[in-house]
Amino acid sequence: MEKNFGPKDVLKLAKEKGIKFIDFRFMDFPGLQQHFTIPAAELSESLFEDGLGFDGSSIRGWQGIHESDMLVVPDPTTATIDPFSVIPTLILYCNILDPITKERYSRDPRNIATKAEHYLESTGIADTAFFGPEAEFFIFSDIRCGQESNCGYYYIDSEEAIWNSGRVENPNLGYKLRHKEGYFPIPPSDQQHNLRSEMVQVMLDAGLNIECHHHEVATAGQAEIDIRFAPLVTMADQLTMFKYIIKNVARRNNKTVTFMPKPLFGDNGSGMHCHVSLWKAGKPLFAGNKYAGLSQEALWFIGGLLRHANSLVAFTNPTTNSYKRLVPGYEAPVNIAYSARNRSACCRIPMYSPSPKAKRVEFRVPDPSCNPYMAFAAILMAGLDGIQNKIDPGEPMDKDLYDLPPEEKAKIPQVPGSLGEALAHLKKDHDYLTRGDVFTEDVLTTWIDYKRVKEVEAVQLRPHPYEFYLYYDI
Repeated sequence: MEKNFGPKDVLKLAKEKGIKFIDFRFMDFPGLQQHFTIPAAELSESLFEDGLGFDGSSIRGWQGIHESDMLVVPDPTTATIDPFSVIPTLILYCNILDPITKERYSRDPRNIATKAEHYLESTGIADTAFFGPEAEFFIFSDIRCGQESNCGYYYIDSEEAIWNSGRVENPNLGYKLRHKEGYFPIPPSDQQHNLRSEMVQVMLDAGLNIECHHHEVATAGQAEIDIRFAPLVTMADQLTMFKYIIKNVARRNNKTVTFMPKPLFGDNGSGMHCHVSLWKAGKPLFAGNKYAGLSQEALWFIGGLLRHANSLVAFTNPTTNSYKRLVPGYEAPVNIAYSARNRSACCRIPMYSPSPKAKRVEFRVPDPSCNPYMAFAAILMAGLDGIQNKIDPGEPMDKDLYDLPPEEKAKIPQVPGSLGEALAHLKKDHDYLTRGDVFTEDVLTTWIDYKRVKEVEAVQLRPHPYEFYLYYDI
């Protein structure tokens, strides 16, 4: 992904690399990439202006059937050679336009992220928002699931899972990771080391900047690969490529990956801690002489995140499964507080480096099921509201939150316990998102309605397998 690439550069690259097909990609509303492909001979400079038509009514959360025509317009700066296509293929991420007005489509997640960056510049507060997500995921060897009127189940398996310590494997060689002990012993206990290294190598070849990879806390192949921070839209683009690479490298090794926040009962879930910093004219704005080496602007930014945490999670934790990770009493960051070191607080200030350039805020609530374009944009808008309104985050919470007396613990607010609650908060608290027309009213209304009908109510209507264990003999 070359920032200064133009249409001529893309055509030149395609010719030099013997590209046969062009894959046009964009993000749907909930957060899955979509694509279609054309022969390379059909690619021209004019296509980067005129775009290509497609049916927007078939994309989740988008147009109605009576207004289905839309345009995809490729962004030349995102050109990346597909590392998995047998026939040489070039990937281009696209923006979505209305074919009549040629305006960017309000529900295109990439457009929302782009508008958030433009709004940041318009405030004069900063010109760049850097994001560094730590997306965790599980590498499984088998996944089966189903839901019918007469049954509902899932079955997960992994060679390194502790539940297979007694399985006949002819031979079973042991080294199964016990629950919550995956962070992070060396091989052979870490059975996914080579697979993660292969994922990282493909990412490096694709132009992603990777800082490290390691096993995570849970048994059964929980992993983390960290991308070096980048500006908001660029990072959202990179995170979509990151997921694409991880899933496909796993598949060609006969493994399967999920970014579900909580696929396992009784062990850690997968989060996506987001490191955020604002810069202006090449200088970091979050370093100062306040608490934990922060500036006043950074504290106000935290104030905004905490003030809007209840509605913000509707975008950063947008699945019903998300709230099976955000459970009080565990390591999950459910407490609406901030701290220099406390990992159960929503906001943490990493203290690894004294450099002003490294000073950042870590928003620990998000998980990797989110649509990164919309989640990053929402985080930025909440933080900016904190700066604009000088929202005081209050006193830091540096005590051990697990050992607080009940009366003191009860005073610390916590994030919503379900997606339905989060959507209710979003309905009441969203003015900070609509500034600069970043999140339009139709985006917010559609998001709330889609999530309620397609996910919250859909899950509520279905009997849970554990209910049969609890209630069948009543």
